[in-house]
Amino acid sequence: MSKFKKKQAETKQAVPTSAMPDVVFMLLIFFMVTTVLREVELQVQVQYAQAENIQKIEQKRLVSYIYIGPQRLGNNRLGETKVQIDDTLVDDMGAIRNIMYDKIMEEPRLIVSLRVDQDSEFGIITDVQQELRHAGTLRINYSTLREI
Repeated sequence: MSKFKKKQAETKQAVPTSAMPDVVFMLLIFFMVTTVLREVELQVQVQYAQAENIQKIEQKRLVSYIYIGPQRLGNNRLGETKVQIDDTLVDDMGAIRNIMYDKIMEEPRLIVSLRVDQDSEFGIITDVQQELRHAGTLRINYSTLREI
């Protein structure tokens, strides 16, 4: 028998959790900032035309969409051709100039993407293009489907 006994260390190997709420809060803020909460609710119907030569826009944050097509009335009925910017229908073509001028002043690199129904009247599309030209939004894109 030995006179000396080996002492065992009585320390516990616990993981410190005092910083856990800070990490969780930072992750929550990160996901709130980077997540898109909702998309635009379409009030017009858009069936894209098909095209052969398509180029994809990489920076979606620099794109503002204008929808042109027949207004959805409910019960699968369609009305006359309307223009929608963001969530609102635009009745006065002159308002397009003001709305887009404000957007281009806020973000000079803005690209305007026209999402036009394939059966829309060309006169309305021309009017929208003229208002965009007067507003100084010269970077215009037409959204289409790839031709199969």
